[in-house]
Amino acid sequence: MVVDMELLRDEIGHWAAGGSGGSASELVERLRVRTAVLLEGPSDLAAVETLAARRGRDLAAEGVCVVSMGGAMNVGRYAALLGPTGLGLRLTGLCDEREQGFYVRGLERAGAAPGGIFVCVADLEEELVRTLGTARVEEIVETEGDLRAWQTFVRQPAQHGRSRQQQLRRFLGTKKGRKIRYGHLLVEALDPDTVPAPLDDLLASL
Repeated sequence: MVVDMELLRDEIGHWAAGGSGGSASELVERLRVRTAVLLEGPSDLAAVETLAARRGRDLAAEGVCVVSMGGAMNVGRYAALLGPTGLGLRLTGLCDEREQGFYVRGLERAGAAPGGIFVCVADLEEELVRTLGTARVEEIVETEGDLRAWQTFVRQPAQHGRSRQQQLRRFLGTKKGRKIRYGHLLVEALDPDTVPAPLDDLLASL
């Protein structure tokens, strides 16, 4: 099922890029997908899937396809393909506050209710750092072998005057793949009863 859902994600991405949607449509029907979760990028996807696994949920088996769109500005295209005007799936998603307008307009144009959008103030990384606290995040950075890179980063002139929280958020995005890895690690480190509201509410809605 997991492999099939990965294939479906690939087919949806191909379709959104201008390819044929036949394979995606067939897979949606075969996998009995009922909901598509539209996310800005792969680090958000890692966080959502990690929290679901921690709570013993198999989203693929529940008919939920979590999709990384490669940026919020693509939401209109994905919503049109997957929502009421396309494959007829229920749409929901997670976005940054500054990107909320793209989501609202995209879902409305696709005939979907925008009420299923869950909004992070800055982004999900900021929500996770704030929830865990900077000391705990720095512990994780050290455990992961990134302490030297982190110490070098905070000495850069551009980081002077920024809060520790802002520095950590920026650090997570400075190397390819780091945001994805920490999207998983930071969610793994959360207290089960203390999860950022946008992420917690999204999962509860599925």
